[in-house]
Amino acid sequence: MKRSLAWGALSVALFLVAIIYLYPLILVVINSLKTFTEIMTDVTALPTAPDFQNFVNAFRLLEYPSLCLNTLIATAIGTIGVVLLSSMAGYRLSRTKTRASWFVFIICVAPMMIPFQSFMIALVKIAKILHLTGSVYGLGVIYWGLGVPLSLFMYHGFVKSVPTELDDCARIDGCSPLRAFFQVIFPLLQPVTMSVIVINAMWMWNDFLLPLLVLSGEKKAMTLQLAAYNFFGQYKIEWNYAMAGVLLTVTPAIIFYIALQKHIIKGMTAGAVKA
Repeated sequence: MKRSLAWGALSVALFLVAIIYLYPLILVVINSLKTFTEIMTDVTALPTAPDFQNFVNAFRLLEYPSLCLNTLIATAIGTIGVVLLSSMAGYRLSRTKTRASWFVFIICVAPMMIPFQSFMIALVKIAKILHLTGSVYGLGVIYWGLGVPLSLFMYHGFVKSVPTELDDCARIDGCSPLRAFFQVIFPLLQPVTMSVIVINAMWMWNDFLLPLLVLSGEKKAMTLQLAAYNFFGQYKIEWNYAMAGVLLTVTPAIIFYIALQKHIIKGMTAGAVKA
């Protein structure tokens, strides 16, 4: 009986904590269905009559199809590059048992502990020299350097659970190191790969600061996050369109996460246990 009461109390507490964390999102949903006048009158009140025209106008003002494609291109290029680079590097460094490989591993994962704001100016200057600014393709390439450290750390731990005998068998069968990795080892890394894909895709899709610095106001290369910020003007904020735009921007990421959440949980736990 006491155990049931304890579980019940814990469930209620967790539910209240979840409501607190979700409250800002709930307000966004409520205000996206209200007129500008209603929002200015009472932010927390429910809409008298849901106004779905906000979404229609926000969709048009955002130029949603083209900007969604820009965001998708940058996210896809960044995620694919991070997966390829970090998986190969993690595999090689995990299989090489030397002090030099351990030192290289530490150097590669150390950027995880460095705040982005401390080197973002230098990053933008280097990106300009390499002609990576003003383009969603360049933005995707820049994401490689920012996403690899954490992903490399995850792959490095997970590869330790893959038997080294598989490498020997592939070598005996005449496979080159690259072919052995992609045909034998990489398919076994699927759990951690799914985790890496979800983590990086969610971050890149929702990122605002790096596109703001790199795209340099290029309208054709603008992402959804930058376009949604245009609703916040210097003298007036179109709150009804801004709230609808925020929902249109984050909805694809939410759907993507819900669809793959079981894979990220599986990958994180498998890597933790087998590393």
